[in-house]
Amino acid sequence: MMADASFVLYRYPYEREYTLMRQTKGNPLVLKSFDELDGKSGFVFAPFYINDSHPLLLLQPNVVERHRVSANVGFHENDFQPRDIDVERRIYESVFSCFHDKLACGDFSKIVLSRCSLETAKGLIDLKELFMRACVLYPRMFIALVSMPQCGTWLMATPEILLESKEERWHTMALAGTMEVDECSDTDELLAYRKKDKDIHEWSGKNTREQKYVSDYIKGCLEHLAVNIDIIGPYTLRAGLVKHLATDFMFDLTNGNDVGKLVKLLHPTPAVCGMPKGDTYRFIRAQEGYDREYYSGFGGPLCCDEGTHLYVTLRCVSIVGCRYKLFAGGGLLAESKKEDEWLETEAKMETMRRCLAIRRI
Repeated sequence: MMADASFVLYRYPYEREYTLMRQTKGNPLVLKSFDELDGKSGFVFAPFYINDSHPLLLLQPNVVERHRVSANVGFHENDFQPRDIDVERRIYESVFSCFHDKLACGDFSKIVLSRCSLETAKGLIDLKELFMRACVLYPRMFIALVSMPQCGTWLMATPEILLESKEERWHTMALAGTMEVDECSDTDELLAYRKKDKDIHEWSGKNTREQKYVSDYIKGCLEHLAVNIDIIGPYTLRAGLVKHLATDFMFDLTNGNDVGKLVKLLHPTPAVCGMPKGDTYRFIRAQEGYDREYYSGFGGPLCCDEGTHLYVTLRCVSIVGCRYKLFAGGGLLAESKKEDEWLETEAKMETMRRCLAIRRI
């Protein structure tokens, strides 16, 4: 699919159409810092941590098209090799203990532990078909298929807004706290469900505290560059087979050109990192045991015709031929239990496994 060009396909939540952006002339721009985003436009794809292997990228399209999301999506199963779940679990439990020790002694109030899982298919799966499956399965999420030579190919289905423009104002979100929902398909409510569930009484103290850490951090960031800040929430937000606590922030930028500066303050938020942010960020990079690559980074159109819509790269998979690397994580507090947190990552990875329609051989 479009082998000679860098491209992205993306669809906003609840939309019936998707956008194709393609850059056929040269490679996407490589940027050294988020400040360099100021004054630029295109599709941004950012890693958790910018380095030579995983740079900050800006696709500058010379082709932009809008197409209807296909309702005729094949959901036949694909043959995959068995995964070594016991090895994955032992690795996770070892790193969990290391992370939890820092919480137990009071060094951190929250830290996010993530992991990856490798799935290997018997044959190639059509990329556009995967994208369409995600659009049909997850109408409430931002869906994007990103393919550039510097980052490879990624598919994400994410509920979390990092930063977006809404008419004359700006919007960001604090998203933290997770619970599973009943097994059912989002397609039953495709494009029909727009009401946010504001009943938060079912949430545990652990989840509400985790959400408050993120909300307080974002509020502090906005006070540097924004005015007229309105806070809405917390409320419950559905995202595939799990739901989260969310709080919205609507605001005006004191300088409309400071998008890059605000992104630099927001990313990574405590929702994918922890508190205190700087200490947990460094600890994750040193002790998590693998490179997150573009997982828990962000992506989306920047200063395009439809404005700016940047989403945190959650529920994602990196695709290299027949190999699919899935990513997921969860916020840990001192009272977190190893088994509960492992099961949370499994539930989150199921978002992409459903798109892959895995059948073990």
